[in-house]
Amino acid sequence: MKLEEELGKILLDNNLTISTAESCTGGLVSSRLTDISGSSDYVKLNFVTYANEAKHNILGVSWDILNTCGAVSEECAEAMADGLHKATGCDIALCTTGIAGPTGGSETKPVGLVYISVKYNNIITIKEIKLSPQLPRIEMKEHFADEALKLAIDTLTRDRI
Repeated sequence: MKLEEELGKILLDNNLTISTAESCTGGLVSSRLTDISGSSDYVKLNFVTYANEAKHNILGVSWDILNTCGAVSEECAEAMADGLHKATGCDIALCTTGIAGPTGGSETKPVGLVYISVKYNNIITIKEIKLSPQLPRIEMKEHFADEALKLAIDTLTRDRI
């Protein structure tokens, strides 16, 4: 079973809704969730918040976080999940922010770095993933999306809804 099918089944079986806010995955998580027939029963509202302005204007990520910690940070991922939850009223807020490359990045924030956040039951879980910067951009985004779906599944099954 594909990750998006597994997550969809958990959401349906437990009458839960999900929303996404994606930066580095550019809507790939949303696309995969909505590839499943019947997903309109659990997908509430999804955003691609690629630019800092979108993170600020749509999700309420503070300029202080964006200017001090950066868009690719644990602090930003946390604020994205909190803001997405507030903006949509979803049960599960799932967010990605990272650097898919091949350009960009730095010594402290290399290409292949992503922060994934999930807010569920008022608890925000954040996972940092570092992939090889040699991966092509498309593969990087696919891995990031896989990890996001896995984190949502793990969060829901860990909490034994």
